[in-house]
Amino acid sequence: MEKYRFNVFGRILAIERASGEWRCFAIGADGKRGPVNLAVPPEVAHGELAQYLYDIYHESAASTDADIFEIT
Repeated sequence: MEKYRFNVFGRILAIERASGEWRCFAIGADGKRGPVNLAVPPEVAHGELAQYLYDIYHESAASTDADIFEIT
């Protein structure tokens, strides 16, 4: 299973691929995961996830959290 974490304008999202489908989860300050209603097409590759997230969430950007990046 592929697992990735992204900082999306200050919000942490976990994105996992299982059985060819992407699943998305919000990570709370306490470390708990909750499902996110975000459909990521299965043809989106790992290297395209940050741009895809930007395209979806760019209107949520604040001047202090103006970027999306992968957390390793």
